[in-house]
Amino acid sequence: MNLLAILWPLLSLTACGGSDDDGGGTTPPAPITISVSPESISSPATGGSYTVNVTTTGVEWGAYPDAEWIKTTVTGSNTSKGSILVTISANAGTIQRTGTITIQSGMARKTISVLQDAPLQVSKTQVYTSSKGETIDIEVTSTSDWIATTSDSWITTAKNGSTLSITTSANDVPKERSGKVMVKTAVESKEITVNQASAEDREINAPDGYRLVWHDEFSEGTTLNSDWTHEVQNAGWVNHELQNYRNGTADGKRVTELIDGRLHINCFKGSDGKIYSGRVYAKVKQGWTYGYIEASIKLPKGKGTWPAFWMMPVNFRSWPADGEIDIMEEVGYHPDYVSSSLHANAHVHSNGTQVTHEMYCRGAEGEFHKYAIEWTHENITTYVDGKLQLSYNNRGLGRDDWPYDDPFYVIFNLAWGGDWGGAQGVDESALPATMEVDYIRVFQKK
Repeated sequence: MNLLAILWPLLSLTACGGSDDDGGGTTPPAPITISVSPESISSPATGGSYTVNVTTTGVEWGAYPDAEWIKTTVTGSNTSKGSILVTISANAGTIQRTGTITIQSGMARKTISVLQDAPLQVSKTQVYTSSKGETIDIEVTSTSDWIATTSDSWITTAKNGSTLSITTSANDVPKERSGKVMVKTAVESKEITVNQASAEDREINAPDGYRLVWHDEFSEGTTLNSDWTHEVQNAGWVNHELQNYRNGTADGKRVTELIDGRLHINCFKGSDGKIYSGRVYAKVKQGWTYGYIEASIKLPKGKGTWPAFWMMPVNFRSWPADGEIDIMEEVGYHPDYVSSSLHANAHVHSNGTQVTHEMYCRGAEGEFHKYAIEWTHENITTYVDGKLQLSYNNRGLGRDDWPYDDPFYVIFNLAWGGDWGGAQGVDESALPATMEVDYIRVFQKK
């Protein structure tokens, strides 16, 4: 038989057989594409909302941020064209931050970068200048352009890079003044309070390394100014004391008044048989954190009197956990012996662990003497006429032992009787009694 005749059917079958390349198989799917607009988000520190448009050839897609401060809400995730509402929360930190949003459809990915500015920052939100006028430099941190404006003509500013110089002109009147500087970007602002001492400060010598930040010489008017707040409470409010604290006047008499440049806190018996007195707070909502604080005080005489110059925390929640600083206390049955004490959870008089020291000060009753505290993060020291009274170090044992890093406000009061003042009884023949304060001055480090 002819060989060709035998092979021909086989050759025909081979020629007509199927092939992977002849179009008869399954065609691989085209790669999914994703496009977004915009491809990046830049947000100010204040945050905001942004819309990202998404186009994809995929059937379904989603968006996934990598940071909690980025929130996404997807619309049209089952369509080829949809959108993402991106919400950026305010940046509460101090530095610029970055994140990403990943858009996924099948195996395809697209990344959107998110950049958020650091918030506008100023190195000080409150400055103090002498009555002579001076320049204080403030450092401004901002990833955006900023400007500074002032509230008053006696305050001027100059910008040099990241430094803002605030200059005050001379204040020649015996009254303090304050104004504002506003540092602004397109979306943020920071307020700086500018305080300037009265002309009286030219007679006041600040301790080395300190500047005068607040004072009252009690030389203006006949009543306390708006820096002061009167306590109003009835007898028995604290320490079983017998006096009723009032605001200004009781039974036709003033519990506090300014006479000849001195604050008088008067304790007296009213026509109704009740005892009235004064307790006043300086800058009760603001206070101060650290400083050198000094007052010149004449103490009253008489068994039953309990005058004090002390401090309590602005953000008071509970006692003694939040602390108490007693710069000077004295009781009339132990005349001319003045004491300082600190109270906290770890040292409190109720269990005999308080930090306290008493010293004799000849003429404390009836003469003016200077009582002071120097207060830092590391130590509290009190003085009587420049002589050391009490010193206590921060031992690093935590808040129970050292709750003294918060703002505290100043208190003057004249109590009558009570657990300590009346420990040996009271003598009403000593009434009326008056505690006099010549001045109170607060200095802080430059």
